[in-house]
Amino acid sequence: MRLPIIFVLLSVMIDAMGVGLIIPVMPDLIQEITGGDLANAALWGGVLTTVYAVMQFLFGPVMGNLSDRFGRRPVLLITLFIMAADYVVMALAGSIWLLLLGRIVGGITAATQATATAYIADVSEPHKKAQNFGLVGAAFGLGFVIGPLLGGVLGDWGTRAPFWAAAILTGANAVLGFFVLKETVTDAIRRPFDCRRANPFGAFKSLKELPGIGRLFAVFFLYQVAFFVYPAIWAYFAQARFGWNAGMIGLSLGLFGIMMAIVQGGVIRIILRKLGERGTVIYGLVFDVFAFGALAFITSGTVALILTPLTALGAVITPAIQGMMSKKVGDTRQGELQGALTSVGAVAMIVSPLVMTYTFSEFTRNGAPVYLPGAPFLVAMALIVVALVVFLMPRRKPVAA
Repeated sequence: MRLPIIFVLLSVMIDAMGVGLIIPVMPDLIQEITGGDLANAALWGGVLTTVYAVMQFLFGPVMGNLSDRFGRRPVLLITLFIMAADYVVMALAGSIWLLLLGRIVGGITAATQATATAYIADVSEPHKKAQNFGLVGAAFGLGFVIGPLLGGVLGDWGTRAPFWAAAILTGANAVLGFFVLKETVTDAIRRPFDCRRANPFGAFKSLKELPGIGRLFAVFFLYQVAFFVYPAIWAYFAQARFGWNAGMIGLSLGLFGIMMAIVQGGVIRIILRKLGERGTVIYGLVFDVFAFGALAFITSGTVALILTPLTALGAVITPAIQGMMSKKVGDTRQGELQGALTSVGAVAMIVSPLVMTYTFSEFTRNGAPVYLPGAPFLVAMALIVVALVVFLMPRRKPVAA
């Protein structure tokens, strides 16, 4: 089963690459299509990112349930071929509406990580499932690092080059899957498609029942909205503030992704051992307050390139909060907890691009009262401050009868 697993991991990696690959060229591409300025391009960039996230949120459970009914193979192969065609359409797009349609279709077809993970579960022995799920996470992380780097390099060949590259990679992977992927859903485990099970809003109902972790969910949500300032406005911010081209933008995002992998894969263990989970969350939030504040006012591109990977040292908050939450719920509700966290994270990814790109546009447009491309980082800093206050608030003791 080695080749099928390689194919599935490649599919997850290419999904992640598809997002990062086009980030460096989006400011120039949107300006090229609309004829507007950078501030207007940022607004459209926020809309495109949000639409993509909404489609993933809505169709993630749908894809997973379709694969339970019709099998992993058809769902993965069909979505990959559609994704390849979608990249071709975006490479040829001559209007913003066609680009918007491409992001809608892309968001739907990229919502296949649940199917890929289910395939890994199908072919893994019980004692190896956890480590194989780790491979899925590693593949996604690798794609997020490679995508911006490759997109930045290809951007020198034109704003359409990354889309053609994504189409070729996705199509080649689909052809590989056609020959090597075997079906794992048998009649013994196949189940009918149920719309109620495919409802993404179902996860939110469980939030009311999970004991004593509402505050941690609030902190998690605020942090996620603040953190998504990076993919939402970094390309526009770097071009407006430092005059960076697609190559430099891709390099900076790649450095950030590499440092994040190092922090979450190794450094966090040292911090947890020294500070514990609660102390690690406090450290991460305080660090991000200063990091976002520095990015808001920095004017040197060289200093920014040095500072960008260092800001990833605060990326210890999510694992630490997840650890705290995991201890507060029973072993039988761990899946329910992770499903709720996934939904909260998806909503944050929908909200953040709209807020951050609107803020960027207001502070960079012609006639803006103050020209401040880093204003979205001040918004992110404010959200982190609120998250820190919420986290440090003393818990109310139950009132005795």
